[in-house]
Amino acid sequence: MLVVRPAAFGANPETASTNAFQAAGTAGADLREQARAESDALAAALDAAGVEVLVLEDTPEPARPDACFPNNWLSLHHDGTAVLYPMLAPSRRRERRDEALALVRQRGFVVRRVVDLTYFEGQGAFLEGTGSLVLDHRARVAYACRSPRTHAAPLLAFGRELGYATQAFDATGPAGEAVYHTNVVMSVGEGFAVACLEAVADDSRRHRLRGSLEAAGREVLEVSRAEMNAFAGNLLQLATRKGGRVIALSATALAALGADLRRRLERHGGLVAAPVPVIERYGGGSVRCMLAEVFLPREP
Repeated sequence: MLVVRPAAFGANPETASTNAFQAAGTAGADLREQARAESDALAAALDAAGVEVLVLEDTPEPARPDACFPNNWLSLHHDGTAVLYPMLAPSRRRERRDEALALVRQRGFVVRRVVDLTYFEGQGAFLEGTGSLVLDHRARVAYACRSPRTHAAPLLAFGRELGYATQAFDATGPAGEAVYHTNVVMSVGEGFAVACLEAVADDSRRHRLRGSLEAAGREVLEVSRAEMNAFAGNLLQLATRKGGRVIALSATALAALGADLRRRLERHGGLVAAPVPVIERYGGGSVRCMLAEVFLPREP
């Protein structure tokens, strides 16, 4: 699991218009230090739960206010593929750093090829990693909620390059706008899927989404729109070093979960809840957004 420790965190004005979860604010030393402390606490909680965590230090210059969300520009796959993604905000394109691949190689992981989709930025088309994509690795399905950050052409290109079927749908957020990232709406684990189906307005798309998840053997745990707005869909099941399972989510999300839903979720892994209120408020993303999974094969 790759985490980027932020150096210049702040509310990014370039991303605010497409993210209703993000509050306006000004960058400052206090905000930066709070974000670093939240990132450190998340990494420490996952490490204590038995998850291997790779921490990449951000640099103060050039400023990368959203550097703590590495899953938007990089994904690392079982076959040794690394994918680089096209980002809507020019300031976020600075987050792509060779140091990330150098770090995973240093830790013994193998990168066999790099699929670079960033050329879509020149076409005004975007696909922001596993923010835009929620991947069912077993069934080889890529789910994507259409938005200004998630477009059809790079989605289809991802599917061709990685061998995934793609399933696109529309979902609405707190003010009826398109939800900016799919991983706010849903998450897919080994034996379960969390989804805010009421955010999917079209009946046929909603039924298709549920049917696809159930056909893949997932218990569908349905969160309400209010729970989604508290980042209850923005969680991630992780493997531990010993082969166990934990589920990472924010303290905000955990507090929003109903008791029955929490009990059902806990059957799929121990809950590791980290408080990230500053990153949620001013970055507009939560715990899942802060985690880039490392599925790469390892050197013998």
